[in-house]
Amino acid sequence: MDFKLTDEQKNFKKTVREFAEKEIAPVAMEIDKGHDFPWDTIKKAGKLGLMGMTVPSEYGGAGIDKISYMLALEEISRVCGSHGLTIEAHNSLGIGHIYEKGTEEQRRKYLPKLTTGEALAAWALTEPNAGSDAAGAQTTAVKEGDEWVLNGTKQFITSGSIADVVVVMAMTDKEKGARGISAFIVEEDNPGMTYGIEEDKLGLRGTVTSEMFFEDCRVPEENMLGDKGDGFIGAMTILDRGRTAIGAMSVGIAQGALDKAISYAKERKQFGRPIADFQAIQFMIADMATEIEASRLLVHQSAYKEEKGDFFSKEASMAKLFASETGVRTARKAIQVFGGQGYLRENEVERYFRDVKLCTIGEGTSEVQHIVIAKRLGL
Repeated sequence: MDFKLTDEQKNFKKTVREFAEKEIAPVAMEIDKGHDFPWDTIKKAGKLGLMGMTVPSEYGGAGIDKISYMLALEEISRVCGSHGLTIEAHNSLGIGHIYEKGTEEQRRKYLPKLTTGEALAAWALTEPNAGSDAAGAQTTAVKEGDEWVLNGTKQFITSGSIADVVVVMAMTDKEKGARGISAFIVEEDNPGMTYGIEEDKLGLRGTVTSEMFFEDCRVPEENMLGDKGDGFIGAMTILDRGRTAIGAMSVGIAQGALDKAISYAKERKQFGRPIADFQAIQFMIADMATEIEASRLLVHQSAYKEEKGDFFSKEASMAKLFASETGVRTARKAIQVFGGQGYLRENEVERYFRDVKLCTIGEGTSEVQHIVIAKRLGL
């Protein structure tokens, strides 16, 4: 693995950073306080090619490599975790599943609008009684003529109630367990699909998280995504990719918190000196920087293996586990550097602290990542 970024990757990172600082950073605190979804900046991200990053250009995507995708998520999340999660879920999960498992007709029908940001995608796997145990899904899909009829409930779905297209996992053969789960593309105006209230969350308050209800929701036969019974296996592959991306998001939030902590430590004076002069602060910041760099390398390793076509489930879980836990530690230490100022809602490190916690839960908890890593080690 070459640790140096290519010129193309450097330029892309620079472009995304400039966009994030110019367009996203100014509204980050506002959307957090108002619990508002940032439609304007998401549309602008689409015009820049950030809503279909790894999808080939023939379907309207940017066609960038996996490392560049991680760089983009890091730069976006460095200023706003809410934008990072919305863009990640759209790219990695919703679009990712359609591109990887869709027929040519499905790709041509859905991807062009999704990759340009004209439409938003969601991905519905989690249920009230099927979180970490995703194979325990109770939402069903029964074949009736040339349609599938969906019934059940999905929970904690990012962009669920505002998405134009949702990929839904449902049980088509209960006797086969996980291998009886299939995936379906459901459009927003599909009768029988309704939404619960928007969840009032600790952090990432600029994202929409909602329940989704399916009551005799009829989906055309041609909207099955992949083969019958292939939904769970496909979902696990998509989750591996999503976990690497959540790792990149964690690195971005952590880097943002570290940047703020360093800047403040140089400005804040106590006992007649900047607090950056004190060894206690220096050691804290050194630990933060070291763990962030280690997290970044784990994320890039996972993305590199995926790019090469290698099996990367272990690496994805390692990247998500270490980076997300590092993000929480880093944000907590950043607040400590700021002292009382860091505890105030008007301070960005307080927002980073609330936002990054989700990274240890979403797309597989830290505990699940431990289990995956142990299994890949033959335990």
